[in-house]
Parts: sequence; C-alpha cells; structure tokens
Amino acid sequence: MSKEVVIVDYGLGNLYSIGQACNHLGYSPVISSSKEQILNSDYLILPGVGAFKVAIDHLTDRDLINTIKAFANSGKPIMGVCLGMQLLFDRSEEFGSHDGLGLIAGEIKKIPLQFEEQKIKIPHIGWNKLFHSQLEWSNTPLEQITEDNFMYFVHSYYAKPLDESNILSYTYYQGFKYCSSVQKNNIFGFQFHPEKSGEQGLSIYKNFLSR
Repeated sequence: MSKEVVIVDYGLGNLYSIGQACNHLGYSPVISSSKEQILNSDYLILPGVGAFKVAIDHLTDRDLINTIKAFANSGKPIMGVCLGMQLLFDRSEEFGSHDGLGLIAGEIKKIPLQFEEQKIKIPHIGWNKLFHSQLEWSNTPLEQITEDNFMYFVHSYYAKPLDESNILSYTYYQGFKYCSSVQKNNIFGFQFHPEKSGEQGLSIYKNFLSR
C-alpha cells in the first residue's frame, strides 16, 4: 500500500517545486488544505516563503493550526521547509511578536546586521554548508549529507531552539553561526530548500519519506 504525502496548501510557499521533488522520487504528493486529507496522510510537508505573520494568518484563516498540531502529535512524520520550519516554533520577532505552532520550543530571530565587527548582508541568499550538531545524522533525513555538500538558502531570520538537543545542523553565514535544521522526535525542519539543492537535497526528501 502506497503512503500518502500531503503538502499543505495555505496560499504561500514553494508547493510545486516540493511536489516535483517528491514526484522525482516516485511519490505522488497531494497539495491540499483539507483537514481530513492532512489528518489521514502518512507524511506532511509544510512549505513556506514570505513573512511569518502572513503565514500564520493564512493558516488561521483556513482553520489549519490545530489540524497541523494534531498531525504532529499523532507521531507521523512532519517536515517544515524554509518559512515552514520557522512556523514550527513558539514565536517569531518578524514584524512584531507573533505566535507560531509551538511544536518546537524556541523563537525566530533576525540575522544580525553585524557580527564581530563584520557587517552581514541580509537576506542570506545562496549556497552554504551544514555542520554537525551534537546529534548524529544517521537515521535522519541528513543521513547522506556530508559537511562538504552545499544547500540553497534564502532567508533573513533564523531559528533559535530553546533546547539545543533539537538542533540537527548548524550553518555559518559570514561568521555568524545559527541553527539550519532541527529534529524533535517525528518533527523535522530545514531552513534551506532541499528541493533546490541538487541530488543531496533530494536525498533529504527520500530519507524523510522512508521513515
């Protein structure tokens, strides 16, 4: 029996590029805002491009906040990409203070304009590496990634988990070190775009969808 993959459609995000990545791997994802389809799916992918508050407002308008929480609490795998990862956290300081899904303790903060006397260009756009945290990457979506691989980033804000044991990888941007992926049990988040990061990026989706 094939597993059902749902990509949450809430009016924002790189829905179709993620869908194409899943198709390339032999899956037939459903792009949906249906609460029933989301809850009955085997895997859930939360995309996102844009501002945190706008995304939360869109999810609220579609009455999807509690649905996504219920899916995550069921123990089935859920994955947030870019802004989708940020939405997993308690809150964001982007354009004020706004509550997130609260699935991972922590907050979303702006990349500083300066770090150790060096000015930082914002947004962070381009290719960058992932570095190990205290977590092993074996048996995670990063299992086939090495510290020599580059991933594609586009963002101005970063996640700061309250519990560092939730940090799966770090990235350095112009000297500034920040969390670039997270894991908490069945919940995964990636600040970069695996679907735009070549074969290595596709391996992240493959490993996620093999859980």
